[in-house]
Amino acid sequence: MDSVLGWEDGQPYSNRYGDVYYSAASGLEETRHVFLQGNRLAERFALLSEGRSFCIAETGFGTGLNFLCAAQLFGQVAPAGTTLDFFSVEKFPLSDDELRATLAQWSELHAPAAVLLTRWRRRVPGWNRWRLAGGRVRLTLALCDVAEALPQLPASAVDAWFLDGFAPAKNPEMWSDAVLRSVARACRDGATLSSYTSAGWVRRGLQQAGFSVQRTPGFGRKREMVCGVLSRANGDSSQSSAPNKTPRTALVIGGGIAGCAAAHALAQRGVAITLIERALRLGTAASGNPRGMLHGRFGANPHPLPRLVLAAYGHALGLYDEVLPVDGVTRAECGLLDLAFCEKARVRIGRLAELEWPAHLLEIVDAARASQLAGIAMSHGGLWFPAGGWAHPPTLSANLANDERIAQCFGHVAETLERTAAGWRVSGHDTQGKAWTAEAEVVLVCCALSAKRFAQFSHFPLTPVRGQITAVPETAASRALQAVVCGDGYCAPAVDGVHVIGATHTFSDEPDDLRMTDNAENLARLTAYAPALRRALGDVNTEQLTGSASVRCSVPGAMPLVGMVQEGLYCSLAHGTRGLITAGLAGELLTAQICGELPPLPEAILSALAPVPRISR
Repeated sequence: MDSVLGWEDGQPYSNRYGDVYYSAASGLEETRHVFLQGNRLAERFALLSEGRSFCIAETGFGTGLNFLCAAQLFGQVAPAGTTLDFFSVEKFPLSDDELRATLAQWSELHAPAAVLLTRWRRRVPGWNRWRLAGGRVRLTLALCDVAEALPQLPASAVDAWFLDGFAPAKNPEMWSDAVLRSVARACRDGATLSSYTSAGWVRRGLQQAGFSVQRTPGFGRKREMVCGVLSRANGDSSQSSAPNKTPRTALVIGGGIAGCAAAHALAQRGVAITLIERALRLGTAASGNPRGMLHGRFGANPHPLPRLVLAAYGHALGLYDEVLPVDGVTRAECGLLDLAFCEKARVRIGRLAELEWPAHLLEIVDAARASQLAGIAMSHGGLWFPAGGWAHPPTLSANLANDERIAQCFGHVAETLERTAAGWRVSGHDTQGKAWTAEAEVVLVCCALSAKRFAQFSHFPLTPVRGQITAVPETAASRALQAVVCGDGYCAPAVDGVHVIGATHTFSDEPDDLRMTDNAENLARLTAYAPALRRALGDVNTEQLTGSASVRCSVPGAMPLVGMVQEGLYCSLAHGTRGLITAGLAGELLTAQICGELPPLPEAILSALAPVPRISR
């Protein structure tokens, strides 16, 4: 089916399910009656205390109207210092143009709808996490089947449910007993639900799942709807959990992208951050390269790592839209080609080609189309990422940390971590040898290999990975390059007359000296995957080339270590070569864990990221 959306008498209509998205009388008022009033949200939002988060979950995102109305009400009545999590699942999302057309009907929602539309163009299959209203409202959107998404929610996380998955007779899968049991599992004790439907078998399914359900007057021509509340049987509170309260203070160790992203996310929640960096500025070491490639290199298998990279790629694009606008100087959205230049790459790309991907995310292209996109002849086709490109990591780090709630301490080497009655104490020396200490409720360790100096991390299997990039002067011929080209390495379009080519990749190698042999290796690899581009660079004397080397860290399996290490002690480590993509989502995840909010990733990926179970094995 070419289009999810149709129109009937001026109202949006689902071609797939043969049903309307909302009442012809007024979708806006229907949402307010059924879902906002049905869950008593105005009074519940108003009663939230500072530092608390309220969580709404929904089956069927549709046009996003329910979300926008809930976010609007939250902004109107919730006290300052509170936040809203909104989780929704949608198997068949609207296109950009379809969503724009439906939301254009509601003039009073024009401003938040415009923000939603900018996030929408960054959507990826699976879980998406977007911030709105200055970070006060968080939308977690699972673009997948409801039976796949709901069991991946944490237990006892949701305060209110919007059950809105088209008419049960037209979309019975959304209302199955298994789905309703998952709804109940995700509820806190006392959580509520509402739905426009009052079908008897839906009511019975909700009751069997543990809800006390009652019929109430519906909206417009709909005589009845249902509301419900969950109470754990026999006073069982084993799955009931009160939300954590957002801490007032935090220490973040490490001023690279991982640390700055974590500090940025926490600052959005109003936490006072002390960002500790041993260098004299942010964005040094592995975050100090002149350019980093925004390359969503994910696979077709269901394993956690490719799923993480997919989710992180979409999140990174949305986050960087906020803090690092596309200007051609610090960030370029020039597109990126991932070439099928060898058998291994052809197999990987062939598997991806068997799946359906939205065109705004990636396209499968042949050599002719790849040549057109690159501006220089390509010998191979592959994957085209329209939103791919490059960013300047030092500027990204600085922009992420540019917040009055983040105090930056440079030239401070952190050496020990100690528990205190109120949280944690970090001690060390500055560049003049003067001892210093700092205390906070929580500590986030984001300093790559340097984490091993702390006793709590000394047993972590962090491995150094050295990489060197090469700077090559442009030529009249190479100036035609329009996009980042990737194979066993990468080459970016010239900026200020210089191409960046990279990168070597050697394990257990820590010196950051510039090596001419590595420059030669980068050029040799370019010859293998893009020979015409290499020829366009002309005769190059590797002895005269410049570049830079830096050391990242990795762990076996290449899955980053993100999560709680001990109570109040967290880490974001081992991002390897993917840090530009994964660090932002890692910071969002840590913040959700610290503040007791809905996590931005499914449980299976959270378990794979968690440092303690993996390190303990």
